[in-house]
Amino acid sequence: MKKNTLFALPFLLFFLSCKNEKTAPKTDWILVKNGTIYNGLGGESFVGDVLIQGDTIAQMGRTGTLNLADFKAENLKIVDATGMAVAPGFINMLSWSTETLIEDGRSMSEIKQGITLEVMGEGNSMGPMNDSIIRESINNMGDIQYEIKWKTLGGYLDWLAKRGVSCNIASFVGATTVRENVLGSKNIAPTNLELEKMKNLVREAMEEGAMGVGSALIYAPGFYAKTDELTQLCKVAAEYDGMYISHLRSEGNRLSEAVDELISISKNAKIRAEIYHLKAAGKQNWSKMDKIIAKIDSAQKNGLAISANMYTYIAGATGLDAAMPPSVQEGGIKEWIKRLKDEKIRKQVLKDMTTPTDKWENLYLGASAKGTLLCGFKQDSLKYLTGKTLEEAAKIFKKSPEETAIDLVIKDGSRVEVVYFLMSEENVKKQLQLPYVSFGSDAGSQAPEGIFLKSSTHPRAYGNFARLLGKYVRDEKVLSMSEAIYKLTALPAAHLKIKKRGTLAVGNFADVVIFDPLSIQDNATFEKPHQLATGVKHVFVNGIQVLKTGEHTGAKPGRVVRGPGWKN
Repeated sequence: MKKNTLFALPFLLFFLSCKNEKTAPKTDWILVKNGTIYNGLGGESFVGDVLIQGDTIAQMGRTGTLNLADFKAENLKIVDATGMAVAPGFINMLSWSTETLIEDGRSMSEIKQGITLEVMGEGNSMGPMNDSIIRESINNMGDIQYEIKWKTLGGYLDWLAKRGVSCNIASFVGATTVRENVLGSKNIAPTNLELEKMKNLVREAMEEGAMGVGSALIYAPGFYAKTDELTQLCKVAAEYDGMYISHLRSEGNRLSEAVDELISISKNAKIRAEIYHLKAAGKQNWSKMDKIIAKIDSAQKNGLAISANMYTYIAGATGLDAAMPPSVQEGGIKEWIKRLKDEKIRKQVLKDMTTPTDKWENLYLGASAKGTLLCGFKQDSLKYLTGKTLEEAAKIFKKSPEETAIDLVIKDGSRVEVVYFLMSEENVKKQLQLPYVSFGSDAGSQAPEGIFLKSSTHPRAYGNFARLLGKYVRDEKVLSMSEAIYKLTALPAAHLKIKKRGTLAVGNFADVVIFDPLSIQDNATFEKPHQLATGVKHVFVNGIQVLKTGEHTGAKPGRVVRGPGWKN
């Protein structure tokens, strides 16, 4: 019996292998043909073909040079890219899609611009989380509601990818989030023991694949962190070859000093450092940009790896918390509102809001009530104010703009999302030409439908990248197409030390965008922001077609992209 069984085993294995071979899905082969290829490195383009096998670029070369002799028609899908630009998928260096991707994993506003990687973690990240942070997060949820089924940053990224997203995703660990895990929202310095706990949280996040440490230093409680605290956290990230990326402590009156702080952290922690959304905010500060550029150039000449990213608009978007001193916000939103209801404190806040200062960043004072646009409320009863300026809302309530701002925070139970008009077009053009500048939307991926229409948003959510390629490359010729694509692909990939992405090269992951350089266009405006960009025809993420002839396929092949410290 045993002998017969042993004799039959090879035939059984052969039969099963044949059966598996016949039933297994065939490897997908996709030929992107006759496109103008930009490999992402900034050199000259050429007309050629790209062959994708599975999730990988298998061949690439000038038209007619690829070896396609072994392919049969049924095994090869052809995408005609004649007249189109073919480039690596674009990288969004500052995405706030942490929650919007939970609501809608298609990432419509990003995919329609050719983005294949969203990098999150500006100050706050979706992990690590303790029970207190989870409770606070649930209490502060607005239109988008979800269960929190993770506690670590790596757990969030894995959960989101498993749930299904169209873009690849990555994240920094937020310095604010790390601080909140140990110190809550208190305005105190950590003890040595508390600092060690914070450093251990950074270490764990780096080993889970965080890109480094991200800070946002104008907002409470991140504002409370001193330079040395940030330096100590960055030293841990540096051990894993991560980077430090920061919304500076000031982008206005103390912009120069804030850049000095970032450079100091880079030097003392021996870490690469990047400035989030480089800008000079407030007309009185516009002239500082040349000095800031010279300061960065000097640091680079001294061997420091300093870079920056930006968005292509003269307005930023955040909340009314950036109109009030961080001291009144200590302890979180409930304590902030409690203080605003105290007449004595309210009177002081009203004075602070209209008094120039170097002690905290007052974006409201830089933008004015007329230049502050209300765009996001938690309470349905206040949503009728969406799209109005603070000046217009003040007239409705028959109060001063400052009193109106305080009342809105109290009534909405949130920081209230707003757009601040702060920057100059001249500086925008100057910044996007800098050789070390990449791009980030500073917004969540959205769609012009459903729950997203309950609030307004900044047009950068729908148009930041298309605006670069349409307005500044094609129309105004501020940059060449090759330079712009380099800044959207290989440059940020190099800053993050991401492998096998950011360039079109054999063996790299097949993140590919195909767009019409003559028609690519941002359509979103401040008045009507919920408008998708046009001109991007096809997008492939990990070899799977997510956008086909301008329409989303519904595919969600996005993966977690991990930093250099990942221990798998």
